[in-house]
Amino acid sequence: MGETGLTSGDFTESNEPFRLFGEWLADATEHEPNDPNAVALATVDEDGLPNVRMVLLKGFDAAGFVFYTNFESAKGSEILGQRKAAMCFHWKSLRRQVRLRGIVEIVGDAEADAYFASRPRGSRIGAWASKQSRPLEGRFALERAVAEYAARFAIGEIPRPPYWSGFRIVPKTIEFWHDRPFRLHDRIVFSRRDDGGWDRTRLFP
Repeated sequence: MGETGLTSGDFTESNEPFRLFGEWLADATEHEPNDPNAVALATVDEDGLPNVRMVLLKGFDAAGFVFYTNFESAKGSEILGQRKAAMCFHWKSLRRQVRLRGIVEIVGDAEADAYFASRPRGSRIGAWASKQSRPLEGRFALERAVAEYAARFAIGEIPRPPYWSGFRIVPKTIEFWHDRPFRLHDRIVFSRRDDGGWDRTRLFP
């Protein structure tokens, strides 16, 4: 398999995982054909059973990784119950993967309001119309709810629903994986120290 993107030396010399993630995400944005910010989100329910689904990363910085959802959905209730989650990015065209896990915080109202206002109008109406993860009697019921909220918010701004906001995963570990020949892959894991800094460790593939 051919090499793509950063060299092994660049990969191992980074001391700051968020900078490295930003470089990898920029590469994915250039090369991935669809949704370079798509990520598998893993949560745990009240019985301790894991759950996983794809979501879209909507922001990241040194504070953590942000996505938005209906808090009454399965993932919303599971995160609110456990306040822990994990993510896995896989960029197949670049043969790279990033895994992270940590505690979860709720983003501030101003941050959530700003992102909600940036969404297409139809998506904002959909956030009101969809009782996410709950039983739906038929497609017509969803279309009817969309029509009702479209009429309700026909004029003016659409406010953010009280049950819709964002989560920020504050990672305790971030692992970077890069495909290498003969399955002798590069794996570097960053672990957060108590002082907020990061320790870097190379792992066997």
